[in-house]
Amino acid sequence: MWTKLSHNIIKYRLFLVLILVGVTIFMGFKAQKTEWSYDFAKVVPADDPDMIYFEEFKQLFGEDGNLVAIGIRDSAIYQPQNFRRFKFLSEEISYLDGVGEVVSFPLLQRLKKDTSSRQFTLETIFKEIPDDQQQLDSLLQVAFDQKFYSGQIINEKNGAMLMLISIDKEVLNSVKRIALTQDMIDLGEAFTNRTGLELHYAGLPFVRSVVAGRVGSEMIMFIIASVVITGLIMLLFFRSWTAVVFPMIIIGVVIVWVLGSLELFGFKITLLTGLIPPVIVVIGIPNSIYLLNKYHHEFQTHGNKVMAISRVTRKIGFVTLITNLTTSIGFLVLAFTEIVILTEFGIIAGLNIMATFVVSIILIPSVFSWLPAPSKKQIKHLQFKPLGAVLTGLDLLVHRHKYRVFVVTAIIVGFAIYGLYQVFSVSYMVDDIPEDSKVKRDLAFFEENFSGIMPLEVIVDTGRKRGVIQLKNLRLVNRFEEFLASQEDISRPVSIVSFIKASRQAFYNNNPLRYGLPNNRDRNFILRYFRNQSDSSGLLNSFVDSTGQKMRISLKVADIGSKKMDSLLSQVVIPMRDSIFADTDLEVGITGTTPLFIKGNKFLIQNLKFSFLLAFGIISLIMAALFVNLRMIVISLIPNVIPLLITAAIMGYFEIPLKPSTAIVFSIAFGISVDYSIHFLAKYRQELFANKFFVPVAVSNSLKETGTSMIYTSIVLFAGFVIFAVSDFGGTVALGILTSTTLFIAMIANLVVLPSLLLAFDDGKRKKDFHPLIEQIDEFYQEDEDEDIDLGRIEVGGNGIDKQIEGEIDTK
Repeated sequence: MWTKLSHNIIKYRLFLVLILVGVTIFMGFKAQKTEWSYDFAKVVPADDPDMIYFEEFKQLFGEDGNLVAIGIRDSAIYQPQNFRRFKFLSEEISYLDGVGEVVSFPLLQRLKKDTSSRQFTLETIFKEIPDDQQQLDSLLQVAFDQKFYSGQIINEKNGAMLMLISIDKEVLNSVKRIALTQDMIDLGEAFTNRTGLELHYAGLPFVRSVVAGRVGSEMIMFIIASVVITGLIMLLFFRSWTAVVFPMIIIGVVIVWVLGSLELFGFKITLLTGLIPPVIVVIGIPNSIYLLNKYHHEFQTHGNKVMAISRVTRKIGFVTLITNLTTSIGFLVLAFTEIVILTEFGIIAGLNIMATFVVSIILIPSVFSWLPAPSKKQIKHLQFKPLGAVLTGLDLLVHRHKYRVFVVTAIIVGFAIYGLYQVFSVSYMVDDIPEDSKVKRDLAFFEENFSGIMPLEVIVDTGRKRGVIQLKNLRLVNRFEEFLASQEDISRPVSIVSFIKASRQAFYNNNPLRYGLPNNRDRNFILRYFRNQSDSSGLLNSFVDSTGQKMRISLKVADIGSKKMDSLLSQVVIPMRDSIFADTDLEVGITGTTPLFIKGNKFLIQNLKFSFLLAFGIISLIMAALFVNLRMIVISLIPNVIPLLITAAIMGYFEIPLKPSTAIVFSIAFGISVDYSIHFLAKYRQELFANKFFVPVAVSNSLKETGTSMIYTSIVLFAGFVIFAVSDFGGTVALGILTSTTLFIAMIANLVVLPSLLLAFDDGKRKKDFHPLIEQIDEFYQEDEDEDIDLGRIEVGGNGIDKQIEGEIDTK
């Protein structure tokens, strides 16, 4: 099969290249339509009961993660000029397209009792900002007395204040959100420049805008960096610009295919799919290294360019297919996680890795058949003495000290297993932003002064219409709210209870001591005012449904991590909820972005563990199909499991938590690292037959030939993945460092442990009448198959090559 394929690739190379050009043009057209994703990544499946409950909440009360907060803590803000400018900033932001409501300390309104209409009206506290400090202080005291805003807009203890900005739903999940966020920042910077007062920004829309903006710039940066670095390494290895330019053309073609396939599948560019183009650069280059290295080896042996090109496809075409397949599986298994962002990432990456094989196996033989034969300078890398010395040293090591290799490996594995048990799992809602970034510092500001900014929601279903204003229900909810407010990491709640408390304060002429629920003496008077209340602002509709049966308790929490947050909810909040509302008809549910994040994190980790096991199982089956020998299957898998154990141990010892960005490493790295074993064992199998099944010679020859390509590709993979360490996102940094480390260890294991295992446990005996799939790698191609080729018919130019290939096919 591969003999005929190699002939057909060269014979019809122009036609095949034109097909690739046509597909690339089509994909390029589609790539222009590819869009960026501005949606919040949904990890919990849509049919999950908690997700359904959350969607019902949004139908009733609207979005919970649509608030941007701007905070300030500086006594100078209470000076008339600065306070006036902060009010102006609040008003300017409220005028921006996409902004719903702005609640800010200078814009505060208080309830005022209207005895004629028996209802409460809203009165602006700071109608004008006086120039006199004493007059301003008097108004500030009026604002401080409004207990409804305490802990929400103002921190009474230290004077910190914030501005809450709601974002329209249409803007929230669109490209307009980034521009809106930047407009807010620009206005804030203008305020800072005039006053010298620092502002702090937070909220999920703000963080998502920052992330989305950086994803685009990083994708371009990583593509350029990966191309430059791998190109320089290729130039260093092969000493030839042609060996650099044409592999890069292959990578460029596949990158266009990646972007085009995103559009074809209806996917958008996310934080994960944005990594695929640079990953393709890194993973695709090894194809070219193996093919070019084999081409140069063959040409050095007999000096026949056409024969060398033909043998490249025949001898390693199948093994390259298998190695790309195993790498692809490491990504494709993510499609079975039922998590949208991982499914999209796995499908696009997996399919385009296979596309890389197709493009490489066509373009490398085709292009180099048109180019002149390699010069002595271009194949000089085959005699690179330092590399030869390293391989010779490794050869001596595995032959003379294989049992010492086993002892050292066993000790390392022992330490690795211990480190594995130190691994812990934790994620943060703002997890990928650097710790020293302004975003993280600003988040810490809100957690210190307002107990956080992450949304948490509680729904109370009273079971009957207008049940939310029944005093007995309000008292139960108030008791629960007071408990929640006492928790260090939870802000003071806002609900209909808060409004009724504020109404009582207003009823008693805004006496702050009267802020509380009505008692038996005044409840009828106050609730009568409340029933007459109109909601022209729509504010009450955000906390009570249209029937008055369900109410919303809105809270903000600190980003304390998935583990602590899970404990806070499951061991503190939920038990108290069950205790307070036991023996009542009230149903109280906890929802919101924060609880779903906790569940999503657990769900994600479980799915990634499953994806790794699935990848391990599928790749094991592929190895079983290749060798049909249990001993060889075990031998082939051991060197690739060891790096995973060591990586897990590194995570344990260095307290790197297991989270989505680190868990994804294992299935991807395993799919890539097993390629080393396949290449080595393919050559080893061939050398066994060529050397009368004498294992030591077969191991030595395999190590010296495939070792070169393994080291080359390992350097490329290490350098290609480690560039992700300069990312601004912690998850990308972890992916880069851990993957590059795992692959480097995998190279060492396959150059040292694998040969040692073969020398110790493989007797070299094979049945001559039984040929497993691994032998299809070179179709047991023998040198005398080329004796029928009329070498005199080789001509410079395409026609001569075509005639020679036709002659080869006729003799087969």
